[in-house]
Amino acid sequence: MSGLAKYLLENGCEVSGSDVCDSKYVHKVKDLGATVHIGHSADNVPSDAIVIASTAIRDTNPEIVRAKELGLPIYHRSDLLAEISREGKFFLGYSGTHGKTTTSGLSSYVLEKAGLKPSYVVGGIIPELDTNAHCQDGKFFTAELDESDGTIVKYVPNICVVNNLEADHLDFYKDGLKSILATFEKFISQMPENGVVLVNNDCEASKSLHGHKTLTFGLSEDADYSARNIEYNEDYTRFDIYYKGEFLTDLKIILKGTHNVYNSLSVLASLHQANIDLELVKPHFETFTGMGRRFQKAGEFDGIVLYDDYAHHPTEIKAALSSAKCFKDKNIIAVFQPHRYTRLKNLWKDFLSAFDSVDRVVVTDVYAASEDKIDGVNSDRFVQDLSAKLDIPCEHISGDMKEVAKTLFPTLKSGDVVIGLGAGTINALNKELLNLKKEVIDVAR
Repeated sequence: MSGLAKYLLENGCEVSGSDVCDSKYVHKVKDLGATVHIGHSADNVPSDAIVIASTAIRDTNPEIVRAKELGLPIYHRSDLLAEISREGKFFLGYSGTHGKTTTSGLSSYVLEKAGLKPSYVVGGIIPELDTNAHCQDGKFFTAELDESDGTIVKYVPNICVVNNLEADHLDFYKDGLKSILATFEKFISQMPENGVVLVNNDCEASKSLHGHKTLTFGLSEDADYSARNIEYNEDYTRFDIYYKGEFLTDLKIILKGTHNVYNSLSVLASLHQANIDLELVKPHFETFTGMGRRFQKAGEFDGIVLYDDYAHHPTEIKAALSSAKCFKDKNIIAVFQPHRYTRLKNLWKDFLSAFDSVDRVVVTDVYAASEDKIDGVNSDRFVQDLSAKLDIPCEHISGDMKEVAKTLFPTLKSGDVVIGLGAGTINALNKELLNLKKEVIDVAR
């Protein structure tokens, strides 16, 4: 939502809105001229507004109620993004269960650094650019296409990357993966005849998609875009890229993990299909440090290193924790905030198998994300099942992130790597831990 607000503000629109709490996103849109209210209230709604809301906003929200009373037009955020995408630029869309924020951010970043002046709206802050959206006069428009609520069918990109597909958002997709595949089939069927769909050759579900010019990417030699001769080093990863069996180029990235080989490969393939000179963009792949909250270092003290990651699906958690394998002789502590009761319930067994590579697991209270509680689905029970499966310390720490930090802080020691995982308020954990360290220093003085 903040990205869309920025895009509108850069186009000279008058923008107002509200959020439940203050944040860096609030400050960024305020700096561009937006009026932002903290807390939802009917009084926040201008009498002549066009209202944009996300799926997370319920019909009982006082601002939605007031907008209906005033007879104001109300649109979903996807309607606005779709309208922006129809402004005549070459539209690059990045989708899939995992990786869409990183791939859309990486694409935007390398196009920006190559001087191509792209416009973009993505789902996270691009650290080197310090924004998640920008409107410019270049040829290309890049966007992250969210499938969580089915609204992906509203977009018509020229090139679309489908990173992977698996069961998620089962509160919406009642038939699981079958429903997701049906939605994606409808989505790609609406693409222009010369449109290109790039699908992950190593994911059976995404590979099953068809309907337009479909090309594959992956690690196997039978993929149209194939990553070969991969070298994993402590500070970087290097690999060769073959297109239809012929050497295309080599690529060096500083992102960790095999999942980021897929991410980088898919972005380069999409830019190649867009007829962009690869020599212009290739040097910038190795300066991309990743998206905000994607295995992002948040600080360190006393030999303790803190990381933050948005991972909230079992596959994402496994990928994030695989990035920690580069830490030799370190004690890896995963602090997991389950996101949504429905996701925890439906993927319970998969979550139990996501923490095999760590030395300790701390589970916080479930972040409801506007959902109601489900009987028997809670962090206490999850920790019980996890403890029965893993021969490592597993515990539930209740309360907000300040309380979690207070309980966790005294147990940390030099050599620990703390990784916060989740899409809720877990991102505040590292700030609270650093504040506690500062309080200790102040007391010592």
